[in-house]
Amino acid sequence: MSERPQPPAATGNPLFHARGLTKTYRMGDVDVHALQGVDLDLFPGEFVVILGPSGSGKSTLLNILGGLDAPTSGTVQFREHRLVGASERELTLYRREHVGFVFQFYNLIPSLTARENVELVTAIAENPMPADEALRDVGLGERLDHFPAQLSGGEQQRLAIARAIAKRPDVLLCDEPTGALDAETGRVVLEALTGVNAALGTTTVVITHNVAIAQIADRVLRLRSGRIVEETRNAVKRSPRDVEW
Repeated sequence: MSERPQPPAATGNPLFHARGLTKTYRMGDVDVHALQGVDLDLFPGEFVVILGPSGSGKSTLLNILGGLDAPTSGTVQFREHRLVGASERELTLYRREHVGFVFQFYNLIPSLTARENVELVTAIAENPMPADEALRDVGLGERLDHFPAQLSGGEQQRLAIARAIAKRPDVLLCDEPTGALDAETGRVVLEALTGVNAALGTTTVVITHNVAIAQIADRVLRLRSGRIVEETRNAVKRSPRDVEW
């Protein structure tokens, strides 16, 4: 079994510093409290898994960190940049320059090859890696000229990861990246994510309802009813190949 010793607890300045995050949605006559006073720090190079059932606030939290949504109250800071109250232009630049997104559904352009899907990002990034390099990093070096329909589900998700990392983001935000995959294919996708985290030092946040995935993380946060109810660090990190679910 492949296990890696856990590094010391993160120190220094956090990459993200969030305090008192709340998010309330109005649905008809009912207020839905998606987040209720979340405090969170994320540090450079961490691999963090956020666990919770559907409706616990995971996606809402991820969208706020990614600048796709704004909290009802509270503050979020990325390095020296304050995200709450930032203009739409500032948030667009933040997402373009610093954040890579991986979603459960791949959002690929079906008429473009794997290489061309990645080049959509590299064409607008400030200091991108070559598309071929990004694809090799996720094990798709032999599939550069294949279209999404010619790729398996796991390969399409790895293509989505390649597209996300090609701009060399500081943080990779992943929303249920294995949710549409079987266990074996999911392990391959998780290997791609842990490989990127190790090789590039990209802070990686994975939200999931799958408790088994927590075994590959540096740190695990559990969300329930819009609150972080538990935070743990793994004594050892398991390889995705050893995770059973």
